[in-house]
Amino acid sequence: MKKGIHPDYHLVVFEDVNTGKRFLTRSTATGTRTVEWADGNTYPLLTVDVTADSHPFWTGAHRVLDTQGRVEKFERKYGKRARKES
Repeated sequence: MKKGIHPDYHLVVFEDVNTGKRFLTRSTATGTRTVEWADGNTYPLLTVDVTADSHPFWTGAHRVLDTQGRVEKFERKYGKRARKES
């Protein structure tokens, strides 16, 4: 492997803002906030919106989206287009 072209991986703690779950892993990302981990060491803390702990695909909890009226709302906002006949 070529030297000097690979990023520097270091230990960081990621926190899911939805569930509050934290996990320690290696990453190239850095942050200004730090947290003390169970091993007594201090690591950079990065907060993220979605992890496997909160994503519907992994949790099985599907959210119901309000799709009724979206087409009508779009047509009111941008106007109706006439369909092309083949």
